[in-house]
Amino acid sequence: MGGSLAEAGVTLLEYRNKSGAEAELLGDAEILRTALPAGKVKLILDDRIDLIDRIGFDGVHVDAGDATPAEARRLLGPERIVGTFGGSEALLPGILSEPADYFSVGPVFPTRTKQTTKAPIGMDGVRRLRDEAGAGSVLVAVGGITLSTAAEALAAGASMVAIAGAIFRNAEPADEFRRWIVELG
Repeated sequence: MGGSLAEAGVTLLEYRNKSGAEAELLGDAEILRTALPAGKVKLILDDRIDLIDRIGFDGVHVDAGDATPAEARRLLGPERIVGTFGGSEALLPGILSEPADYFSVGPVFPTRTKQTTKAPIGMDGVRRLRDEAGAGSVLVAVGGITLSTAAEALAAGASMVAIAGAIFRNAEPADEFRRWIVELG
């Protein structure tokens, strides 16, 4: 599947496995990196800064309870991608001063992909967070994004959207991704 996703135009993928043992993460990472070659697809690992160099991924996503973005940046250096959660109802205090490359915001809609107690913020929330962040910050709308809502999230101020279920619950994820590319331009 990874090769077909790369051929479809996927350029960034986050691997998230909160409960996997280290051996499972390493095995999955090897499969992903082989299928999604460096230079063509950037791979982000959720939480596990300690494995980034070993698995050859391009960066890490850290949230509350993980290392801070500053710690991730210190450990990984300026060349690697560091992402973090930016906020839902409002931006987290001081978050824009963190050395992160992107800030996820949401959930925009209810989601089954990630367990959260945060209420969906909708498009008004995306607009509010964009106004609060200003034009220079990279905001990634997350949570329940579908093809029918992605363009609206981008128009509301998201720099990009994160999608999981809408692609991977499809029988042919690469074909579904191609459809997104065509429809969103």
